[in-house]
Amino acid sequence: MATTAAPFPPADELRPNVASADVHFPAIKTYEQVDREIIATLRPTLGWFAMLAVAILCLFIGAGTWIYQIYAGLGAAGYHPPVMWGVYIVSFVFWVGIGHAGTLISAILYLFRAGFRTSIYRVSEAMTVFAVMTAGLFPILHLGRPWKFFYLIPYPNWRMIWPNPKSPLVWDVFAILTYLTVSATFLYVGLIPDFAVIRDREKNPIRQRLFAVLAMGWRNSDREWRHFARAYLFLAAFATPLVLSVHSVVSFDFAMANTPGWHATIFPPYFVAGAIFSGIGMVFTIVIPLRKFFRLQHYITLNDLDAAAKLCLFTSLVVGLAYLTEFQMGWLGGNSVEQEFWYNRVFGQWAWAAWIMLICNTVLPMSLFSQKLRRNTTWLFILSLFINLGMWFERFVIVVPSLSHEFEPWQWGGYAPTWVDYAILLGSFGWFFMWFLLFIKQMPTIAISEFKELIPARMKHETADGGAH
Repeated sequence: MATTAAPFPPADELRPNVASADVHFPAIKTYEQVDREIIATLRPTLGWFAMLAVAILCLFIGAGTWIYQIYAGLGAAGYHPPVMWGVYIVSFVFWVGIGHAGTLISAILYLFRAGFRTSIYRVSEAMTVFAVMTAGLFPILHLGRPWKFFYLIPYPNWRMIWPNPKSPLVWDVFAILTYLTVSATFLYVGLIPDFAVIRDREKNPIRQRLFAVLAMGWRNSDREWRHFARAYLFLAAFATPLVLSVHSVVSFDFAMANTPGWHATIFPPYFVAGAIFSGIGMVFTIVIPLRKFFRLQHYITLNDLDAAAKLCLFTSLVVGLAYLTEFQMGWLGGNSVEQEFWYNRVFGQWAWAAWIMLICNTVLPMSLFSQKLRRNTTWLFILSLFINLGMWFERFVIVVPSLSHEFEPWQWGGYAPTWVDYAILLGSFGWFFMWFLLFIKQMPTIAISEFKELIPARMKHETADGGAH
């Protein structure tokens, strides 16, 4: 996976911190270098084939387990009264949160012209599409008869049977389809100039024809760039409020119920903040290995990771504030049922999950107050794994304790995920990483066209390496 340019020397990795808006890539000198090095990452390697094989194996494990569940019934997944929403709904909210965060990060950072966005936005947008594709599987897995999933779609039919608009499953279908359409369009439009670069350098006639179709006749003219900038700005401005509203709809799956711990007006902003936080964590999980294996240290710099870590720290503080506010609303609200529920969540049956959530999402991210740790890629990667774990347990703490500890004591019960839940959860990660690994060998994970904009134009008396005649 090596590229032609050597990574920064160790001394450069230790240069002092600069503001995120100060975009400076001293190791990138020419347009040809950008084309050559980024397109070089598209060549498959043995390591890539090994990772793809592992992802496909995990996917097959999940698919085989799902077939077993169809024959054995949902009881094989640990579903029993009173907990009829389990790991599948937890994983659905987890993946849809990651999916919503990717485009939100890219769109908001574009609108605010954040300098560090250039290095990470392509990964976050691709992550969005594949995470939403993964999230869309879980409402189907949750159905007792998954082959009837199309009943959730309001298509014209002669049976006169229409989806129930009061059902959260129907809300989720509309949320997923809407967001998948917008995020895929946002990703594709940003890729058009890069498709043209690959088209012009591709030697395989079949791939050249394919990228020519995807590039839609792009010729790099001023007129095309003017229209491209307007279209991309429109999509960014359109996607930002859409993401906020769509993820709020997902939170309504819970907030519209009268179940203790769910019936709260804080859920929409709480879910959005958690989605951004989990999305940044997943971006770190993906970007840092890519930076290492593709030797992209001079494209994804420590300054970029430092700025993204600051955003991660900020969202962690917002999520921690949401936890505190939610607890205060329940404990100090004067409702004895809510008070009993919150005591059970923090100190009772599900205390272990709640404390894992609190430590991973609020305590460990406080380490990012240290500039040294913000610029330590090993720690950022480890922290991102803890964030992913903590955000999954956050959704577990939202779903399971509320159902297992409702109003009446005779309704109280336990819940224990089975091997079926774990196998299908493993399969979802295999599904996600299979698509992402295929993506990084077909499409550039670094925006070629945007990095070229950061290279200062050469004067006539300068040579290609930046020097003077």
